[in-house]
Amino acid sequence: MRANSVANKILKSIRGKGRGSVHTAKDFLDIDMSRAAVDQTLSRLAKKGILSRVAWGIYLYPKTSKRLGVLSPSLDSVARAAVGKDGVLQVTKARAANSLGLSTQVPARTVYLTDSATRRVIKLGGQSITLRPAGSKTLAGAGKMSGYALQALRYLGPDGVDDATIDILRSHLSPTDKLDLRRVAHKAPDWMLPFVAQLAQGYA
Repeated sequence: MRANSVANKILKSIRGKGRGSVHTAKDFLDIDMSRAAVDQTLSRLAKKGILSRVAWGIYLYPKTSKRLGVLSPSLDSVARAAVGKDGVLQVTKARAANSLGLSTQVPARTVYLTDSATRRVIKLGGQSITLRPAGSKTLAGAGKMSGYALQALRYLGPDGVDDATIDILRSHLSPTDKLDLRRVAHKAPDWMLPFVAQLAQGYA
């Protein structure tokens, strides 16, 4: 496949995701070309200013603001791009508890749990994202509110959960989330099962 044709296909795909989207070479492996050729094409697009390289192998289709200039991508979108569309991405216990209003402690570092075999640190200017391997039980419900609920319960521990905690967690769970929580409950530790049953009550 000719270089111009490849670049056009990659650009079409990127533009379809819209400004502010984040990409890696793994996003374009369905195009009939080698990984090296995809890397070279993305690098050329960055040199032309069409893309912006935010970290090694990670590119932003920049979105700009008249007041702020080029807007930085969210850390979530960078982490998602790094693991790929089929990769698993789970929040940490502390982040889940803070996000759901169960803790005022804001995690000092940005860490995500993944199904990757190796640990990876992504540098983003003065910030960094750590992708840390985790087992399948810890990754249960990853990317869904059910995963947030399980991680928040892990953070609180068996002695830190009360009726108020259950009420707060339940308020964040849609019927679909509760069904999903039922589906992954077998991966939760034994002490958590009564709390999971309370959260998913009425959804078999």
